[in-house]
Amino acid sequence: MEPMVAVLLTLVGVAVLFVLFVLANGGFARFGLAWQAFTKALRDPDFAVQLSPLLNPPPPEPPKPVKPSGAPLRLLTVLQRESRLLDFLMEENLQGADDGQIAAAVRDIQPKAQATLRKYLTLEPVLTEAEGSTVTVASGFDPSAIQLVGNVTGQPPFRGVVRHAGWRVKELSLAAPPEGQDEFVLAPAEVELP
Repeated sequence: MEPMVAVLLTLVGVAVLFVLFVLANGGFARFGLAWQAFTKALRDPDFAVQLSPLLNPPPPEPPKPVKPSGAPLRLLTVLQRESRLLDFLMEENLQGADDGQIAAAVRDIQPKAQATLRKYLTLEPVLTEAEGSTVTVASGFDPSAIQLVGNVTGQPPFRGVVRHAGWRVKELSLAAPPEGQDEFVLAPAEVELP
């Protein structure tokens, strides 16, 4: 084959590949726009500076961590407000208190906390059978509702004795806090002014 024919065939092949490339990437209108940007960037340094961030954008900022919802803490906030339960649970000097002092504190806290739970929650037992009675746990039971303890072997159904009937929230009536209030503050600090 003559060298001129090989050169012509190569040029025709390159031209065909070029046309196919242009058509596959948006057509000749976009190619014309790219050519204009290329020639203007060569002639105009200010345009080249403006073009650079478009072609090489800065990396996106990493997403900010999402603050978790304080909704699960609402009941704890109410229990602290109405029965001072957190103060009791977080007390560091209970080991030094005598049984009478602890009993007195519990006698004060328990009815207030119970009233608070009844005010905001409708609770029901997971199992209706009395503690100490024998029950059958069927296949497909909900492990979040029934916990098997003891000698757990084999496959359901299981027969066992109810040691605790469990608790389930049937209804919850806790309102959201006012707008702007930090739900992670369970009890505000108190500062007495003179």
